[in-house]
Amino acid sequence: MQALLARLPAVHLLADQVIAAAAVPRWAALQAARSEIAARRAAVLAGETTEPDIEVAEVIRAARALLTPPLRPVINATGVVLHTNLGRAPLAAAARRAVDEIAAGYSNLEYDLATGARGSRHDHLRALLRQLTGAEDALVVNNNAAATVLGLAALAAGKSVIVSRGELVEIGGSFRLPEILALSGCKMVEVGTTNKTRAEDYARAITADTALLLKVHRSNFAIIGFTAEATAEELVQLARAQHLASAAQAAALAAPGPAAALGVMVDLGSGALLSAEQQRAAGLPVEPTVAETVASGADLVTISGDKLLGGPQAGILLGTSAAIARARKHPLMRVVRPDKLTLAALAATLTCYRDARLDEIPALSMLRRSAAEVRAAAEAVLTACVAVGGGELTLELLPSQATVGGGAMPTAQLPSFAVVVRHPHKSAETLEAALRSQPRPIIGRLEAGRLWLDLRTVLPDELPALAQGLAKLA
Repeated sequence: MQALLARLPAVHLLADQVIAAAAVPRWAALQAARSEIAARRAAVLAGETTEPDIEVAEVIRAARALLTPPLRPVINATGVVLHTNLGRAPLAAAARRAVDEIAAGYSNLEYDLATGARGSRHDHLRALLRQLTGAEDALVVNNNAAATVLGLAALAAGKSVIVSRGELVEIGGSFRLPEILALSGCKMVEVGTTNKTRAEDYARAITADTALLLKVHRSNFAIIGFTAEATAEELVQLARAQHLASAAQAAALAAPGPAAALGVMVDLGSGALLSAEQQRAAGLPVEPTVAETVASGADLVTISGDKLLGGPQAGILLGTSAAIARARKHPLMRVVRPDKLTLAALAATLTCYRDARLDEIPALSMLRRSAAEVRAAAEAVLTACVAVGGGELTLELLPSQATVGGGAMPTAQLPSFAVVVRHPHKSAETLEAALRSQPRPIIGRLEAGRLWLDLRTVLPDELPALAQGLAKLA
């Protein structure tokens, strides 16, 4: 064993070989050399190998990997529009320009240009969000989970929150609603059953300790069949009736102070700013819109910025002035406040809604594309591949089913078209890995032993790169 270990090269000598063979910085060559030598030494000591020699090419690959940016742009050919693992919604050009402009220098993030005094970052989007949703007030945080935690903590910490058993969701990353309620300092009270929960179930559970009635969008699953659920409007009516009854009881008993109001909070998750008509026109199942939910009278409504809205990662709280004021003053607000780049991108995205420029928002454009438009894009890719020669590669145009993703509209199937890739000597898994390893990684989906590249989620300016990537597989 000692003889094998003695054959391992010195770090600096191996690094010198790497530098001579490839244009990499010395630090990268040294780090890669140390890593490869350590791995080979461990393998020898474990008896896993009797070959201590190290290929310089392996070290070069490791050194180059160190130079690759950790966050890279990819081509999404999965057919999942709001793909969480791929960063969800691509930003509109206007949002990208806004981010670049604000990132390049200083800004009035917390500075009042009119008075020269300190301002608040929370004021920049209030008017725009109120205009688009009809809310009395609005607040932006860094994601919807933060919005949920903040809302619960501000309105119901130390008190009971009533929620339907059918809405105790878990979404990606082990985000479980019961744990979020506990983190917020609330006491969860479950009512109803998995498939049926009515307003009267909430009513029977209300006590003097109840602070909030909570309704939660189910996100990435649906309950169909023999079902029933209380609407936001019904919960608001129940809360108001309960408050009136409590006030009357307090007056009869001559209790000091006003009766505590019972609040209603709705976590809409994705949160569609599209109207019901616009959802139907896009072939999507109609879900309650943000404006409709706000109009129900709920104290707080929370939505995501990077799902159906099509903007940056953000959480948006909409609701009454009193509820938003409590959230804004809560100590957690400092923890979850958004940065200037999020605010810039979100403002530009919301402006697209205000000015009816929905086609400029990539996620909405993808959702609204017709199957014929997707087919035309797929045919363009096939034509480009034929022009450069496909070798033994077989490319076939087939109908596909795309999805919304991002925990939004889980039952929606979007008619689409895909380029299905096959090779006589390479498996679908090998082809998929080869596309992932390209300078501009291409992410497809494996289905029925074949590699599918769904064109609904490929941006128009990515079509040439997709064709070039396929040509390299030949």
